[in-house]
Amino acid sequence: MPDLASERVDHRFKALPPDAEGLTVGELAAQRRNLFTGGFTTPVLALSAESVAHNLRLLEEYAERHGLAFAPHGKTSMAPQLFDRQIAHGAWGITAAVPHQVRVYRAHGVARIFLANEVVDPVALRWIAAELDADPGFRLVCYVDSVRGVELMDQALTEAGARRALDVVVELGAGDGARTGARTETDCTAVADAVAATGVLRLVGVAGYEGEVPDGDPERVRAWLRRLTALAVDFDKAGRFGADVEEIVVSAGGSAWFDAVAEVFAGLPGLSRPVLKLLRSGAYVSHDDGQYREKTPFNRIPEEGALQPAFRLWSQVVSRPTGAQAFTNAGKRDAAHDLHLPEAQVVRDARTGAIRPADGITVTGLSDQHAWVRTEEGAELEVGDWVGMGLSHPCTSFDKWQLIPLVEADGTVVDYIRTFF
Repeated sequence: MPDLASERVDHRFKALPPDAEGLTVGELAAQRRNLFTGGFTTPVLALSAESVAHNLRLLEEYAERHGLAFAPHGKTSMAPQLFDRQIAHGAWGITAAVPHQVRVYRAHGVARIFLANEVVDPVALRWIAAELDADPGFRLVCYVDSVRGVELMDQALTEAGARRALDVVVELGAGDGARTGARTETDCTAVADAVAATGVLRLVGVAGYEGEVPDGDPERVRAWLRRLTALAVDFDKAGRFGADVEEIVVSAGGSAWFDAVAEVFAGLPGLSRPVLKLLRSGAYVSHDDGQYREKTPFNRIPEEGALQPAFRLWSQVVSRPTGAQAFTNAGKRDAAHDLHLPEAQVVRDARTGAIRPADGITVTGLSDQHAWVRTEEGAELEVGDWVGMGLSHPCTSFDKWQLIPLVEADGTVVDYIRTFF
């Protein structure tokens, strides 16, 4: 596995101290520099060490309490250090969306991967077959949602001379107008029959994504989840899972409805063998100050805990042309902006180093390298001040930074999180 701590710090990594050039990441982390006074340049994205640790514990405890396994979606962070910590906190494995992500996971030693997509690329399938054949301890579970897809997988894996069958789950679509997945139970059965006719695929369960339920609300989401669990029951009764299948996989669960998944999965009747009830929520590790702050199930179940936003993007005021307008040096290249604009939360005074609430300060737009900031009458803000911003949507926050300082509450940088997008 790559030794991330041995990577050299250089111009590739935004915001890191220029005088750290040539140090290894491990050497820089050992210096425990301060984010504000240790030579970092702005803009700089920071990840709260305390919030990440809290969120890891919370989902581990939630899954254990509800009898769920979980394979958090790695596309959120693409950060092997966080994968390691998620697995250490009880994760069954890590979920991927595309074969490239599987390659990253494997390069960093992930032994169990749930690939939430149908793979029909013969090059990728040949690589998967070789990876499975080379490592008896590696397990990959992959979606199938069409008879044609199964035919393409069968052809590619047979031509590759695959010696181990690839485990697959039939994806039930979330409804008309939703994303991928076989639309009806009849369609799912046809896909299952196509799998059974191959010698290189093994049906091990059913899966889907409730976040795509059209006009999703608790009633509609639970209704679809009941269809998914009923499909597993029907497949089991019909003997569609082979005698060599030791556990049946039933998987769902994005970051917005995992409470509904827990509730419906708890009602799944006993099947002919143990069931792996696999949750795939990924955004929890960092949470956010927008999309998931609004949509997290913990808003509906506060007695079960609360996630903490871990991101803060620090940028510096570089222009204050009027009393109502300011510009900082972070823009679309630095901040997630696909769902919400960044939220100004705190200001670090350039003169004193004191941190205060960003009262009367609002981000109104982003250019490539600037944030447009509106300031109300009386708002304290001058050129040189640092503005700490909360971000919305972890998936498009992580992907803009290759090396992210992991920062304790007092500003001490204790590690650097490497991403691979």
